Amino acid sequence: MNAELFSQVLGNLFTLQTILALFAGVVGGIIVGSLPGLSATMAVALLVPVTFGLEPVAGLTMLAAIYTAALYGGSISSILIHTPGTPASAATALDGYQMTKKGLGAKAIGVSTVSSMIGGFISALFLLFLAPPLAKISLWFSSPEYFLIAIFGLTIIGSLAGKSMAKGLASGVIGLLIGTVGIDILTGYPRFTFGSTTLQGGVAMVPAMIGLFSLSQVMMQREPKTKQKKLKKASISGRVLPTMKEFKRIFKTIIRSSGIGTFVGMLPGAGGDIGSWVGYNEAKRFSKNKDKFGTGIIEGVAAPESANNAVTGGALIPLLTLGIPGSSTTAVLLGGLLIQGLQPGHQLFTTHAGVTYSVIFGFLLANILMGIIGLLGAKFFVKASSISDKILGPIIVALCIVGAYAINNNFFDVWVMVFFGFIGYLMRKIGFHPAPVILGMILGPIAEKGFRQSLVLAKGDLLSYYFTRPICLILIILILLSVLTPMVTKLMKKRKEQKMNLGDEENLA
Repeated sequence: MNAELFSQVLGNLFTLQTILALFAGVVGGIIVGSLPGLSATMAVALLVPVTFGLEPVAGLTMLAAIYTAALYGGSISSILIHTPGTPASAATALDGYQMTKKGLGAKAIGVSTVSSMIGGFISALFLLFLAPPLAKISLWFSSPEYFLIAIFGLTIIGSLAGKSMAKGLASGVIGLLIGTVGIDILTGYPRFTFGSTTLQGGVAMVPAMIGLFSLSQVMMQREPKTKQKKLKKASISGRVLPTMKEFKRIFKTIIRSSGIGTFVGMLPGAGGDIGSWVGYNEAKRFSKNKDKFGTGIIEGVAAPESANNAVTGGALIPLLTLGIPGSSTTAVLLGGLLIQGLQPGHQLFTTHAGVTYSVIFGFLLANILMGIIGLLGAKFFVKASSISDKILGPIIVALCIVGAYAINNNFFDVWVMVFFGFIGYLMRKIGFHPAPVILGMILGPIAEKGFRQSLVLAKGDLLSYYFTRPICLILIILILLSVLTPMVTKLMKKRKEQKMNLGDEENLA
């Protein structure tokens, strides 16, 4: 990065709008993360419309700040009331809640805050130094590669977002079908618009995201069966910040887990929940006191927290360089990028380098600010974690309506949001995940354009055109592995269970 670009980055970051957006993103993310049942994906989807009226740097920095802060916020309710605020915080509850029962809840919050800050900061450094050289790979891409990368993106999210690969892929297909609504990209003929001029531009992506992730979540929470049990009032007292001796004790664990989390985040389809469990298991494996894990030790809090926040920076690397979301949250962030007119790839680090590097440095600052606010405002966030659904639900619904309407000042978008809210609710009820739907809507047009342009360029010999291109061959192999791996893993697990059952029967005999 040259001096001119660096000065541009500083100028972009230290504006009143960006600073306020950064602060709002961190505080809002922590509060949302600490509320059981809400997620980082929902928070980002809900606030994408807000970024539409902001400068690109301010808007995207706020979304990145919400992403990392929400993952940290989930640890607060995990530690104090044994209720993970986000799925990524489930591993933290094992030792965190045990520390609370011993009267060390404040210390657990402090360890979680410091670990999350360091994990997120390290992953941001990886993002800063790894993303630019990796983005050069996108220069080798043309129509066939873009088609295959879009298909790859759909398969990895589809196979991991739901409880079954088939349901995940089916959700992606629904998104692809919705993505065909509008004017045909090559012929200019309207498709599936049913005479509506509003639908000629396609289904509005932001209202659809808000409906699928936010409104549907409120519907699920209001169900009698899914209402959470009354949460205990949590209190926090004593020293929050770990001592120097304790910090030295967990330092190696934090660094190791941060590296693990960053790597897991770079794997498309993985997420904070996977990163936190891997980090926790590795910390236990390297520990001399394996038996103490799960009884309330600080290493059991430091490992998953540093890992799940490190996932954020890692997941942004494939997103910014190749347009492959690493998780459902980054799939929504991809929508935020496209709304700002930014296409993932090499141009982000050349033509739009000022914006991109400003967002990356903003992400660095967000993790530092998250640590400071987390330590200073721990007692306040504890109170926020016990807000009733009866109060929270109407507020979220109001924000959904305002956010959907504000994009185009069009009430039709509100109906789109409501429609997708019901669709998302029904999908959740029958075990489908809404993330692949949004991904299908985003990647569908890219895949269609790449495939149809490939047909023209191939001049009738499509197979030879694809199989003579090295990058296409690599992507085809990755797609096959992505689709087949879950099936093979499931089959091996089933056979192992059958062998164990057979062995038990022989022992009984």
